[in-house]
Amino acid sequence: MTFKNAEIKEGFNLLEWFKKEKSETIILFRSIPSMSVAFFVISVVAMNLLANKTIVQNDYLALDGGIVVSWLSFMSMDMIVKRFGQKAANEVAVFGSLCNLLCCLLFYVVSIIPSSADDYSAFNAIFGGTWFILLGSTIAFLASSFINNFINQFIGSLFKKDPDGKLAFAARSYISTFLGQFADNFIFAVTVFMIFAPHFWDGFHWTLLQCFSCALTGAIIEMLMEVLFSPLGYKITQRWQKDGVGKEYLEYVKEHR
Repeated sequence: MTFKNAEIKEGFNLLEWFKKEKSETIILFRSIPSMSVAFFVISVVAMNLLANKTIVQNDYLALDGGIVVSWLSFMSMDMIVKRFGQKAANEVAVFGSLCNLLCCLLFYVVSIIPSSADDYSAFNAIFGGTWFILLGSTIAFLASSFINNFINQFIGSLFKKDPDGKLAFAARSYISTFLGQFADNFIFAVTVFMIFAPHFWDGFHWTLLQCFSCALTGAIIEMLMEVLFSPLGYKITQRWQKDGVGKEYLEYVKEHR
């Protein structure tokens, strides 16, 4: 085979892979319950907005407002991993991030529109956002999502006897949420409050200890929220399985992988 023919074959294989991935993604978003995706996207957008506010800050601890809702996005991903698999959850995470970027763009466009209202500066401060918070939250969320989804599926694969039982769901959800949330909080805190904030926020910054304590404390709180609401998540995934939700996607994956 000549070098030219090899290039043509490689290009053809790449095109076929792209077509398969496109078809698989279309079927996936046709198969996942719309309410689950909606709650997931809302939680991702809300996290980005709430992260602009620091709730607690002292020498040993710092928490931002994103902690109030971040557990919902991770519980949603855990449910998707359980029913649809790690790859599906990763694709939904990317979709959520793109929706967040689109919302941020719309917020920014509105924030720069001139206004004579007295309170427009408050709107700009909240919805105009800052580029490094958006960058930090996007990097942290995508990295932590992939970590969460991988660990969740890996732990689930260890339960050979009763993979669909409550213990298996709890173990994979609690452990993956804790580690994923820690990664999310730590990456975001270091990126935003140690790397960028000192240069763009008039010297405001967190120490490494504050970043670590924020990540650890946040992960514990968010895991406790997972413990509180995971019975609901378990019941939903059991209902999905009983009703055959996502059957088209699961059959497609089984046939083409």
